[in-house]
Amino acid sequence: MKLPKSLGVLSVVLFTTNLKAYAESLVSSPGESSIIPGWRMQSVTQIKDDMSEISQPGINVSSWYEVTPRSTVMAGLLDNDVYNETDLFYSDNMEKLAGQSIFKAPWIYRKVFTMNPSNDQYYTLRTHGITSKADIYVNGVQIASSEQQQGSYGGHKYDLTGHIESGSNCILIRAYPTNYLRDFAMGFVDWNPYPADNGTGVWRDVEVIQTGAVSMSPLRVITDFEKPDSSSLVNVTLKTDLVNHSPRAIRVEINGTITGPIKADTSIVSGFFELNAGETKTVSMKSTIRNPQIWWPATWGEQPMYVAHVDAMIRESQLVLSDSSVRKFGIRHVSSYLNQHNDTAFVVNGEPFQVLGAGYGPDIFLRFDEDRVSNIFQYMIDMGLNTVRLEGKQEHPELFALADQMGLMVLAGWECCDKWEGWEYNNDADGVKWGESDYPIARAAMLHEAEMMQAHPSLLGFLVGSDYWPNDRATDVYLDASQEMDWQSPVIASASKRGYPEALGPSGMKMNGPYDWVPPNYWYGDEEGAAFGFGSELGAGVGTPEMNSLKIFMTESDLEALWKKPDAGLYHMSSNVSSFYDRYIYNKALFARYGEPSSLEDYVAKCQMADYEATRAQFEAYSTRQNASRPATGTIYWMLNSAWPNLHWQLFDYYLNTMGAYFGTKLATRMEHVAYDYASQSIWLINHSLENEGEREISVDLIDKNGKKIWSTKTKTTTSPNSSKEAISVQKVDDIEDVGFLRLTLRDTKAKKDLSRNVYWLSPAVDVLDWSESNWYYTPVTNYSDYTELQSLHSASIKMTLRNTQLDRPAIGWTSIEVQLENKSKTPALFMRLDIIDSKSKKEIKPVYWSDNYVTLWPKEKLQITVVYQGDAKDIHIEASGRNVATQTIKKSIV
Repeated sequence: MKLPKSLGVLSVVLFTTNLKAYAESLVSSPGESSIIPGWRMQSVTQIKDDMSEISQPGINVSSWYEVTPRSTVMAGLLDNDVYNETDLFYSDNMEKLAGQSIFKAPWIYRKVFTMNPSNDQYYTLRTHGITSKADIYVNGVQIASSEQQQGSYGGHKYDLTGHIESGSNCILIRAYPTNYLRDFAMGFVDWNPYPADNGTGVWRDVEVIQTGAVSMSPLRVITDFEKPDSSSLVNVTLKTDLVNHSPRAIRVEINGTITGPIKADTSIVSGFFELNAGETKTVSMKSTIRNPQIWWPATWGEQPMYVAHVDAMIRESQLVLSDSSVRKFGIRHVSSYLNQHNDTAFVVNGEPFQVLGAGYGPDIFLRFDEDRVSNIFQYMIDMGLNTVRLEGKQEHPELFALADQMGLMVLAGWECCDKWEGWEYNNDADGVKWGESDYPIARAAMLHEAEMMQAHPSLLGFLVGSDYWPNDRATDVYLDASQEMDWQSPVIASASKRGYPEALGPSGMKMNGPYDWVPPNYWYGDEEGAAFGFGSELGAGVGTPEMNSLKIFMTESDLEALWKKPDAGLYHMSSNVSSFYDRYIYNKALFARYGEPSSLEDYVAKCQMADYEATRAQFEAYSTRQNASRPATGTIYWMLNSAWPNLHWQLFDYYLNTMGAYFGTKLATRMEHVAYDYASQSIWLINHSLENEGEREISVDLIDKNGKKIWSTKTKTTTSPNSSKEAISVQKVDDIEDVGFLRLTLRDTKAKKDLSRNVYWLSPAVDVLDWSESNWYYTPVTNYSDYTELQSLHSASIKMTLRNTQLDRPAIGWTSIEVQLENKSKTPALFMRLDIIDSKSKKEIKPVYWSDNYVTLWPKEKLQITVVYQGDAKDIHIEASGRNVATQTIKKSIV
């Protein structure tokens, strides 16, 4: 591991002349704001402890670390090569940082910038959250204390007008070390080991804002749209808080436009308002949009956006600009209700919306890479997911803008445990109980986050509690703040049914697990986390990376423990005090069902099969029950992605490599699909669309391990939008001697097109669950399905050919290739994995989008699979391997 650079004590030196100033003022006109463009960062243990002195221009800090505008301490140290991410994430190297003294003291963030202040202009410093609390100085004067600037989401405005000087100015932030049990910080609970700095630092933007005598808050957008109808008219209200900073009364003229996705589609907003000296007033401007373009989730339609742009003008000798505000928004309507079973159900644009989602994990050091998040969201859309849950991980405005653009719904909210849920009644939370000083912090956080999210059409709702509900006073704080920000999306008490405040009523969401391995038939039960109601966070605890990724972050001894020591604690699972620090429950089932591994490679291959069937079963079961007598209204898989290289709780790995869990999910959430119910041996026809309907044909084929037919049939049926139904029962499953294969194919007979193909491996006996012994994270299994005969399948021979194809939507720099697989054997080709490799670097291309993967081919069957990636068709090769298929590679043979 690369050791830290020396943090030798630095002396603070006052220059006799000012440092060279920036050529331009940071802000120079009314309505302009600018993010502090970067910082110099250092530990207080290494500098003179006189904030008033070192917060003045003219101090030599050239030896301090240079960091980005958003940078926790650890992120800054990584950027400065004090640590190397690859080394840090390797094995348990990160543990060596825990408890180091430099992370127990405050850190200083300092920036010198140029300003040329003008008369009758007003200046504001705006924070968006500093972890976890901070003192702020400008030009030697403290303008905020850590009593005011608290909480990871504590957004505040501080008056700079009397502190700004012409020429060089200095801002200094002293960020105090974070304690998850004491502070309202963004933590990880049991998701992974804690970062050494606990996320301390300026992790969000800090802005300087210039206005004239009157300033505006960010626009809030309210529409009266509920669902598409024949009226073709939507009323829009824009609201803002005007502040008169001057000592005189002022008449304000608001002028602006609302511009639609079609350039000619523009409407006007305007208004005149009187403000007394020093007055703050909330004002509204109304407009009408005719023939509105409606925003839909990606699975249902397009994502048109509108832009509201307003200027606040005041009359001096002439009409002059005082402030300006721009806000994007979409026209859509979201609501939720409790059904007769006290389960929450969502409605989007008047249509029942079954949530199929997963829980997002931020970077462990709170670094934000917009391109990476875009790739993560694109993976979600590729998997057929429609919602991302943010459990206290609201990140930055760019995340919501991406969700708006890409059509993902966002279920946001506060996180569980620690300080966040330290209410007097809650004895399960380890955090310090809330006191009088905590409620203003909570209010500031709610005001800031609600203001940031309010206009985003991607917002599905906000959970003001996670594992537990807020007490009555906190509930009032949260509701008052959200109402002040004209919040229109649902506000829900918590993600569990443990209790609720009277002001909000029952949450209608269950949090009964599982979080660790359960068999596929679990999801078809009628207890705990099975497919009914709304499961706010649940899954079989799977997500094992493939070999190429494992070797990046695990030593040989780590890898050996992975398959030879099934109950060993593993640093890359969860925190070492977590119930999920080992893979014992998972491995016990894996070894019993698939056989003890003969090698690391064999272990990983068996993991992929187990993970594939686990995620497929969860999403299929919830999909089959979308309109059942007790509907499955939503499921949030725990989790989507990991904060660092991890061994579970993910649908793709930290390096954006896909795996079995990804494709089990992708298959299960197809728009139209046909699925097997392990419990009843029935087949379900699933339709998640709003429009697709008509005649469909289901083909069913059941064979033994040698490819011999056991049973087959075809049946015609009809499908209806946004619904599922039981179509047919599978016969002769009991005739399977040891292991068999079931293939289901769904065909649109009118379009003469296959819509879904789905293959299961089946045992004569399903796993037996002991529901009475369930706990909060899993349900024990007393007898396991037996798939051990899969280890002795006859070898299959595969022919693979490639050809270039056209993208549905041509995009510069993207390539589409069709891979045809042909099983030349009489034996099934089991669980074939395809990889596309860069021939020069020998690494997998990522992100990459396969139409299907980890496929099982019937004897003599041909199957076409498409892969789309960024790059050209040169210098790549495609590799195919399977459980009973030798690895083969095709290079540059595209026809």
